[in-house]
Amino acid sequence: MKKDPFRPTALQVQWLLIVGFLSVGYALYLRYFAIEYSPVALACQAGLPTMLCKTRLMITWLFQHSAFGIVALVIATLHLIRPSIVTLTGGLVAAGFGIVLYNIGLSGVAIGLMILGFSRPAPATA
Repeated sequence: MKKDPFRPTALQVQWLLIVGFLSVGYALYLRYFAIEYSPVALACQAGLPTMLCKTRLMITWLFQHSAFGIVALVIATLHLIRPSIVTLTGGLVAAGFGIVLYNIGLSGVAIGLMILGFSRPAPATA
């Protein structure tokens, strides 16, 4: 019995486009208006207790420890083993954040693994 490869439907592709653009857009916002923007960086280092400063601190800690790339790689490996729209969405979000927020190496490998997931057969449905 021949199994068809994993292929998202048109609605799922639209969902992936929306989620992908939103995650990369938010990562770009964080990078250029929270992390690298000098007035915000100076205010946060001076001890300004805002949500943006707390988010900046958390995001900085996460990308220094390659968390985005590692999460993207784990989810992409799961997607390669058993392709689904859920793992593809999670991997896309994590890899998008990783590419924009300085975890390029691991996130690039994760994107390659997610692409390879399209050659795997789709899981059987009941």
